[in-house]
Amino acid sequence: MCEANVYLVDETGKEELILDSVDKVIPDENGITLENIYSERKTLRARIKLMELVEHRIILENLD
Repeated sequence: MCEANVYLVDETGKEELILDSVDKVIPDENGITLENIYSERKTLRARIKLMELVEHRIILENLD
């Protein structure tokens, strides 16, 4: 399996699961769109803070 769980980290360092089983991360000028293997999509005003591919985790942080 190559999917990852995507988390959004807040200013205190707390991580919140945003979407699981993500297989597409699509960046653009407004943020990031995530799509998982179930065709669920979420768009966030965020940027990638950390990718742990062996652990199947992507950590995002808000742009706002």
